[in-house]
Amino acid sequence: RPPKGGPPKESRPAIVDWVFDCYDPRTGGFGGNCSQRQHPQRLARQPPTDNDQNQRQFLLNDETPCPHDGHLLYTLSALQILAIAGKLNDPRLDKPAIAAFISSLQNEDGSFSGDEWGEVDTRFSYCALSSLALLGCLPLPNDDKDEEGNDGCDDKYKEATKPVIDIKKAVSYILSCRNFDGGFGSIPGAESHAGQVFCCIGALSIAHSLHLLNDENNDTDPKNTHGGNASPGGRAGADLLSWWLAERQCDSGGLNGRPEKQADVCYSWWILSALSIMGRVDWINRKKLGQFILNCQDDDDGGIADRPGDMPDVYHTFFGLAGLSLIGFLGDVGEKEGRVYREVDPVFALPVDVVRGMGLKAQVVSGMDGRVEERLKSYSVLDGSSGR
Repeated sequence: RPPKGGPPKESRPAIVDWVFDCYDPRTGGFGGNCSQRQHPQRLARQPPTDNDQNQRQFLLNDETPCPHDGHLLYTLSALQILAIAGKLNDPRLDKPAIAAFISSLQNEDGSFSGDEWGEVDTRFSYCALSSLALLGCLPLPNDDKDEEGNDGCDDKYKEATKPVIDIKKAVSYILSCRNFDGGFGSIPGAESHAGQVFCCIGALSIAHSLHLLNDENNDTDPKNTHGGNASPGGRAGADLLSWWLAERQCDSGGLNGRPEKQADVCYSWWILSALSIMGRVDWINRKKLGQFILNCQDDDDGGIADRPGDMPDVYHTFFGLAGLSLIGFLGDVGEKEGRVYREVDPVFALPVDVVRGMGLKAQVVSGMDGRVEERLKSYSVLDGSSGR
């Protein structure tokens, strides 16, 4: 195991510099990691020739970072890290190239592929819309402008003759992935899954299109060209989904991603974030969920695991802390300790102060009592008090 605290601070590469090392100029997106220009083991499998022996030796000695292939998942992660670090205006960030990369991945039906190899998933729809919002170049539907009249794009993108993406097609595709139980799948007709629900609800929130969940007259795909299931409309739309999410709470207090599955800490984020956006966090037992998350913390390492007794990891530690934030647990602890813990934003998965500092916009739904969480008051609010 590495020594406590890791290597000396002065020997660690800056996280921001490493993120830029993962930028793939060939595609315009970010990869998940970077490596040497050519890995020695890979070169060893290639038979040398007289003509390329010198080049191979150069590559063996070259330690210039080589990014992995650009992908929407890692592009959003990179932009989120840069946003937290306050480095979205770093001159190394080629915003037009990243926007063009995202634009190139939108398909004719409005869906997004993760990379050039073509896999389609509603996760990528969220990544695309969230990334463009962070870059300041997300076109909103023509009739959806925020209270200040902004349509989500920086001036330089407004001057473009064509929007970066077709936002209405993107929204239409997301809605085509909705199922009879109110949930969303990875593609039209796929099983409802809590992780996909967050991606779809988060994307609709960023696109200022949550109102379409409850629109009885909305028929985004009258000919069923996407091949999905018949989706619920009317007032039941958002609340049917919220009820499906609330039913994910198990006897242990934890949340699962699908019926008949074990509870997992990661769904504390995927489900609570969607319920928070729709103003329905009170539909689950906060106290039991908070205790489940605490039971998953390792007494020695301090990290959080997927469930009690398992090995902790960074992934579940983040989602566990995010869940504790969304149910107000960290705020309560902070009051007792005399400390202020940063709150997480359920739409962009970033600290609330970062979201507000960037002026990011989204759409949320009020609670049954008409109230809105303090962390969401900077967003456009739909009336959710008559949803039931």
